[in-house]
Amino acid sequence: GCGNSALSHDLHELGYTDVTSIDFSPACIAAMRARYAGCPGLRWAVMDIRALAFPDASFDVVLEKGTLDVLMVEETDPWDVSPQAAAAMRRVLAEVSRVLRPGGCFISITFAQPHFRKPHYAQEAFGWSLRHAACGDGDAGAFHYFLYVMRKGQPLDPRDVALGRR
Repeated sequence: GCGNSALSHDLHELGYTDVTSIDFSPACIAAMRARYAGCPGLRWAVMDIRALAFPDASFDVVLEKGTLDVLMVEETDPWDVSPQAAAAMRRVLAEVSRVLRPGGCFISITFAQPHFRKPHYAQEAFGWSLRHAACGDGDAGAFHYFLYVMRKGQPLDPRDVALGRR
């Protein structure tokens, strides 16, 4: 869900001129189309992340920034995620894997720490490798965010495979 973030436009300004953004809100997508009507190469679509309308192997890169966090918002214990939330996460990640081309990257940016998020990403069925990095300015009082990079067609590290089986 792109929401009303300027990220798509920022990517366009950096030279990424073939950007497709989705959100489930028709009002949001209409507003973004109007706001960035002068940017060729930016496409906007109303879509549910659990059922992407794109053909298999459509994208070189899929980027999400906080969208998956919405699936966990009602969870009261991040160590013990409900079967419903876990199933929703699997459904979305399976869709991401499906629309990625071989060699493609899925990039996820979130505040979710690795011990909570990696078990969801580390599923052999998705057919991707998994790396992550903590990001932040180093200030002890600052919140860190995490960057996860999954590469389609590369194997999971055996330690990550074990995480995904928990």
